[in-house]
Amino acid sequence: MSEKFSHIKETLNKSLKDNSKPWTPLLTQIEQNTGVDRLYVFLGSLGFIAFWLIWGFAAQLVCNCVGFIYPAYTSIKAIESKSQEDDTKWLTYWVVFAVFSIVEFFADIIVGWFPLYWLVKFVFLVWLMAPGSYNGSVIVYNRIIRPYFLKHHAVIDNTINSIKENGNFANGITRSPTSEMRLLWPASHNRTL
Repeated sequence: MSEKFSHIKETLNKSLKDNSKPWTPLLTQIEQNTGVDRLYVFLGSLGFIAFWLIWGFAAQLVCNCVGFIYPAYTSIKAIESKSQEDDTKWLTYWVVFAVFSIVEFFADIIVGWFPLYWLVKFVFLVWLMAPGSYNGSVIVYNRIIRPYFLKHHAVIDNTINSIKENGNFANGITRSPTSEMRLLWPASHNRTL
């Protein structure tokens, strides 16, 4: 157990000192100004966030910012890079994030019953975006979303194609105004209708 803990601590320390990460300059400055090791600054920050998510004001906003800001920043960097591997990683994250957001909307009543909800969601989102090729978003996508998608994508594609072919009602509305629309429009404006 202590070997596993040491490995986690070493990996975390390496990530906190990685100059390619956006948090490194801030942690370096805090470490220099306070004399406190950046690992302890990070762990203290996590403790503060955990406390805030349990008892603080705007816990939902804090949690959603954590699930959005860093992934959005890293996604933009992935788009601008030459590698497609990081693109796939972050696309997977956003698919899982979107599905979770939709499920969460319908499960909103749980929030009132479960006081640690925002803390659990925070941990879940951090797990989804964890560094590495086999993080939470890959696991959730491969075990839950992908099988469901593969089972139902043909029906969804057929429905979308049917709507495209037969139900393109938006073009009819925008190209020629109906007589009802002319009644709503003052006579002085009818020169373009």
